[in-house]
Amino acid sequence: MKLLPQLLYVAVAVAFFPQPCLGQEKCGGIPGLPGTPGANGLPGRDGRDGMKGDPGPPGPMGPPNGLPGAPGRDGLPGPEGPRGEQGEKGEMGAPGPEGRPAFLDPEVQEILRSLQQRIAKLERVLALKGMINKVGNKIFATNEMVVNFETTLQTCQDLGGSVAQPMNEEENDAVLSIVKRINQYAYLGIKESSVPGEFEYLDGTALNYTNWRRNEPNGKGYESCVEMYTDGGWNDKKCNQYRLIVCEF
Repeated sequence: MKLLPQLLYVAVAVAFFPQPCLGQEKCGGIPGLPGTPGANGLPGRDGRDGMKGDPGPPGPMGPPNGLPGAPGRDGLPGPEGPRGEQGEKGEMGAPGPEGRPAFLDPEVQEILRSLQQRIAKLERVLALKGMINKVGNKIFATNEMVVNFETTLQTCQDLGGSVAQPMNEEENDAVLSIVKRINQYAYLGIKESSVPGEFEYLDGTALNYTNWRRNEPNGKGYESCVEMYTDGGWNDKKCNQYRLIVCEF
């Protein structure tokens, strides 16, 4: 009975006291008993916010007849739509008060005088450059194009004038100066009437001045237009020939 406590004492001593190493550099001891767990520390601080994630997929559609959601933001303006049909013309409004006649309005008269002076200066500049010739109230001009009679007529009308039709020697000389400068024959605003061999102005009135060359006109119904030569003389000619455009305004 006395031997058992002695053996227990020896076992405990062996357990607590290290054993000698038998020629080894390192000698591991017997692991001790684990200690009691320590108390929990204070909670740490919050970390920084992470990067914003990608938007998730749209959620499922709600049940029918549900409450409408909040209106979305306005989108970019779309392209302009086609113009609608013109509406009906409205009724004419009441006339406004009657103004003073222009000749009694000093402001209007001053504007007219200024315009007349500017036009006169412009005419002198164009005449100086040989672009126009002015005789009385007429101005003769050319764009130096050579075309048939129909094109000549249309061109002058589009510009607000008419084909040059000299009605006296002074006007004939004004057209002649353009013809000689460009060195091209030019159509005149004269055409053969319904009577072969007889000519008239484009508005149907009779000629009050002519400058036919000798033995002209001689087309006898086959040459319905009139051209001016570089000597100022007139000659009847077919209207499909190309001649210089000279208009009068």
